[in-house]
Formats: sequence, C-alpha cells, structure tokens
Amino acid sequence: MIYNRERAVAYAKEWAYRRNPAYFDFSRIGGDCTNFASQCIFAGSGVMNYTPLYGWYYINVNNRTPSWTGVNELYRFLVNNRGAGPQGRVVPLSQIENGDVIQLRFDSDEDFDHTPVVVERGLGTPDTILVAAHSNDSDCRQLSSYRYRGIRPIHIYNVGEA
Repeated sequence: MIYNRERAVAYAKEWAYRRNPAYFDFSRIGGDCTNFASQCIFAGSGVMNYTPLYGWYYINVNNRTPSWTGVNELYRFLVNNRGAGPQGRVVPLSQIENGDVIQLRFDSDEDFDHTPVVVERGLGTPDTILVAAHSNDSDCRQLSSYRYRGIRPIHIYNVGEA
C-alpha cells in the first residue's frame, strides 16, 4: 500500500494545537510528541500492526504498544517492520518528504527525545523544513529552531497490509 502523505500532513495541521479525543493526551506523563506522530502516521497509512509488544497500535491508553508513544520504540518499529503497518528507513535529511518524521536528540546520551512530523520539506535543509509537534505544540515550525544534538530523519516508504 502507498503511504498517503497528504492525509498525514492534513491530520498534523488539524491537530497540532489541539488533542483528538479518540487518543489519550500523554503531555503530563512524559510527553505527547510520539503519540501525535503515530496518529499522523496512522492517518497516512490506515493500518496498525497488532503484534503484541512489538507491533504498533493504539486501542486505548491501557491497550497500546510502546512504539505508539515511545520515541526510540517508534524508530525500532518503523525500521524493522516487515509486516502490517508503516515501514521506514533512516535517510539523509535532504531525502525527507512531507508526512515523514524527524527524531531529535537533545542530550548527549544515545536515546532520542522528540518526534516532530514534517509538514513542509522545503529544500530539505533545517532552515526550510517545517514540522508540527505536540508537547511544545507547534505547526510550521522551522526544524532549525530546535536546539538538538542529534537528528534521525525517518522516511516512510511503504505500508504493509494487514
């Protein structure tokens, strides 16, 4: 299946400053950025992976996988998934497209901390890529406005069928 980038971006723009009541708001318990990114990816893919523990799905706050809300867990799911749901790979920033995600690391440790969604790729540079995100809610925010120490652009290249 083809990833619908327009639907992912439209969802990001609609919900960047609000919360979809169909999903729990994790802002006060660790952050809502990857939950929001997963919602955007789901809007563009339309397929969840219901594999217990290692899949990617959200039924409710108590019935979801770690990859739905965890930055590093989402990365591991996307790059390793060969089944149902979105499939991704790390690419150079210049190859990022609308509807993809870019994970940011703010500290010097190995874990990444934030998952904004690309809403406008511009020229594929930090000054021209615009993102939407939750936790510090934003839409059309320049990627270069973040003070990050590491960057992990993830391109969604396929959607495996359920």
